Parts: sequence; structure tokens; C-alpha cells
Amino acid sequence: MHSLFVAARRRPRRAAATLGLASALAIALAVPLHAAPGSVTQELRGKIDRSALERSYAQLVEAVLPAVVNVQVERTERAAPAPTPFADPDMRRFFERFFGMPMPGPDREPPRFRARGEGSGFFVDGKGHIVTNAHVVGGADKVEVTLQDGTRLPARIVGIDERTDLAVLKVEPKGPVTWVEFGDSSKVRVGDKVIAVGNPFGLGGTVTAGIVSSTGRELGASPYDDFIQIDAPINRGNSGGPTFNLDGEVVGVNSIIVSPTGGNIGIGFAISANTAKQVVAELVEKGTVERGWLGVSIQPLDEDLAKSLGLPDAKGALVAQVEPGSPAEKAGIEAGWVIREFNGTPIDRLRTLTRAVAAAPPGSKASLTAFVDGRERRITVELGRQPGSEQVARVEPGEAAKGQPRLGLQLAPLTPQTRERFGIDRGVEGVLVVEVDPNGPAAEKGVREGDVVTAVAGKKVRSPREMVDAVRKAHADGRRSVLLQLWRDGQQRFVAVPLAVS
Repeated sequence: MHSLFVAARRRPRRAAATLGLASALAIALAVPLHAAPGSVTQELRGKIDRSALERSYAQLVEAVLPAVVNVQVERTERAAPAPTPFADPDMRRFFERFFGMPMPGPDREPPRFRARGEGSGFFVDGKGHIVTNAHVVGGADKVEVTLQDGTRLPARIVGIDERTDLAVLKVEPKGPVTWVEFGDSSKVRVGDKVIAVGNPFGLGGTVTAGIVSSTGRELGASPYDDFIQIDAPINRGNSGGPTFNLDGEVVGVNSIIVSPTGGNIGIGFAISANTAKQVVAELVEKGTVERGWLGVSIQPLDEDLAKSLGLPDAKGALVAQVEPGSPAEKAGIEAGWVIREFNGTPIDRLRTLTRAVAAAPPGSKASLTAFVDGRERRITVELGRQPGSEQVARVEPGEAAKGQPRLGLQLAPLTPQTRERFGIDRGVEGVLVVEVDPNGPAAEKGVREGDVVTAVAGKKVRSPREMVDAVRKAHADGRRSVLLQLWRDGQQRFVAVPLAVS
């Protein structure tokens, strides 16, 4: 049977009425629904009627439902290029000779259009921070959330971590909000009962129930995969919504479904709470996730490899390649080494090493034990910052952040891959422009995709966050425009871009 992994997100939105829950769920609850100053999860502890859960989840649902929101986004997307006879160079030259004028080539930029989408999210504190999926809000120009009582609020993207498919939004609530806490997903067992809450197909406030089908699933989405598989039905639009245990704790963030048609067949995956709470904490604090970097390519061991290397068992990560200039190379690590322990953590499989390195702060010293030439060797390595670990940031946070400056640029850090793609010299430092809003002020001044911003208002910038902060400072200082220094095709130039305000 052919199966397809698809993100559990909503397709472009059609007008639809928001449906409420069935009246069977509207059973009175003795626990207060407001969550200030504590979370509703704290209020539920010790107050859930376990015997009642055998016949109904209404008590639990009524408590946690107000913490879940619908997320609506708008983004600008490029249309798929239409087939054209001018893609063939010979055909294009023929038409140019025939008509006496240049014909459009295959590299002509396709038209753009406005797309809408929907997903889910949930409050994780009383300050207005909302967790959702990166694929729900990534690239969004405008984000808005709808609370369970129908209140609509503009939202600002605080940070995005594409590697774990997590994002944090911020709204300014008009009063106290109900919020929930993450539980300890390491305690989740196969067979545990769970409920999923979200916005499938635009039907806000939808609740489904099931059990945990498996834990620790690796789907190849990223090196940090740690999914809880559930059979509680989730569909497109459930992305970013919570999966709760029967204590009202969030044990997972719904992210992916497996389906040949896009509809639910009882196989869904939620990002584990232990992964999510670490990433969310960093996004709330810094707007980005910084991960340690060793700079090696690794492969698993099998029994034959282990025996040929003289290892007593097949545990560890075999170093297949060391990146030039990486922390590993500087520490003397070579291909053929088998890393058996990292910072005291035994390496039983590749994912263990990947996570242990990522969890260590960049610039910190780590100890590792490796099997080399028939004996164990312990060394210390100073970790670097993982290339591309900063989130793709926007200079304008969209229409959601009223009064904030916007240039109409989407930015990303420079990495070896982007340098190669755009032909950027090795010695150039700055921030890469990956997308330009054709209607934004930067486009009017000639800023293009592939440009590198090396300085803002005379100050060098090396990360999207530094550039965002520099632009906001210029706005706070009362400047009507900001001076950008750009690198393009080996040349430096200056551009003064007006500061439009959302």
C-alpha cells in the first residue's frame, strides 16, 4: 500500500462557518476556566474525576479548550511557471529574429499571488505567547488568531525553528487568557489515552480522542525527530494544535499525518513535549534556536563494521567525513573514528549524538570518547554554531505588529550552501536577502534577491536578528529611512530605504 507523509495543515481557506462543539461536551466544571496567574494545567491537577473520564472527556475538554486558538495566515507565493516555447534557446532565438525583439526567457520570474491558510495553536503563558508549527506560519506576511470566544487578534512571529517544525507567536490579549503547560513526554506510554484539539478544515474547536500508538518515531523530517504517534484523528488544519494527556498536560504538538489522500487514516504524529518545550523556551527568550556544531558526517554501525573496527559491539557513531575548518577538524577528529560518548552521554545510535551536540551551547567545550585504532581516546572540542541555526527572519513582522518598521525583505544567515547558490565570495559577511516584496520600499530602491546586507546605518550586521534590531533602532531614533550597505556581484553599494510602518 502506498502511503504519503503530509503536513497536517489547512489548504488555502474557503469561506466557512465556525462550528461549535457538540452539546454533550458542555458539562459544567468546578475548576475555574480563567488561568491567571497560573495555568489551567495546574488547576486541573488532582481535580480530574478519573471515573468520569471512562464515559466522557467533557470535564477535561471544557478546561483546556479555551487555551487553543485558530491560526489564519496570508502569504505571497509564486505561481508555477507556465510552459513556454521560449524555454528552448533555439526556439527563442528564432522568434527574436522573426519579430525583431527579445523574447522572455525561462528565467523570467513567475507572477505572485496572495494565498491564505489555516492551522492551530495554543497559549503557553499568560503573556500571550502561542505555540504552533513552523510550516503553518513560515513565510507569512500576516498572521491572525481567533480565540474560542470568537475574539480575533493580530499576531507577531517571535521565532521559527524549521528543523523541529515549531514556531512561537505573540498576541496582546485584552484580558486574562487560559494557558496550558507541557508535560514530560518521556513518561508517555504506548496505549495511553490522549485527546487532540485543533482547527481541521477550518472547523475550530474540534476535539478527537485516541491512544498513543508509538513513541520516539523518526520520520526523516530532521535529525531531531522525536514524534509521538497517535491514532486520535487529526487532519489538515490540526497542525500546531496540542495533544493532551488525561491530566491536561500537552504531551505533543500535532504536526504530520500519513495519508494517501490527505484525509485521516488513523496515523498522526505529534512533536514530543520534551523537544517542544526546549525549543519554545529559546524562541521566546531569543527569537532563535542556537545549536552546537561539531562538523562531522556520521553513519550507523552494523555488526560487520563493528567487528572490522575491533569494537566489542555496534554502539556508537562512525565518522564518515570531517568538514574542513570545522570544530572537529580543529580538534583532530578524523574519518574512521567511532564516537562512543559525548559529554557523558553514551552514544547508542546516531540520533543520540546529533541531539547531544545540538543541545550543547555554541562556544562551549565538550568532551567525547572515541574508538581509534583499537583503543579508546578522550578529547576535548570547542563547539561552533551550527550553520543556518538562526531562524529566517523578516525585517517587517507583518501587519500584525502595528507601528513597526518594514522594508519588505525576508532574510537568512549566510551558509556554505547559500554562498554557493548565489555566488557569494567567502570573505563577504552579512545577511542574505532571500525574498523581496515587490510592493515594499526595498524593492522600489532596487534591492534584489541574492543581495547581501553587510551593514545597517553604518553598523556591520551578521545575522537576521542583528539587522532586524538595527532597523528597529533606526525607526525608534526617528529616522525616515535607513542606510543599507549591500554586496552584489563583487561590488559594494549603498541604498537608503524609506521606513514604511505597519
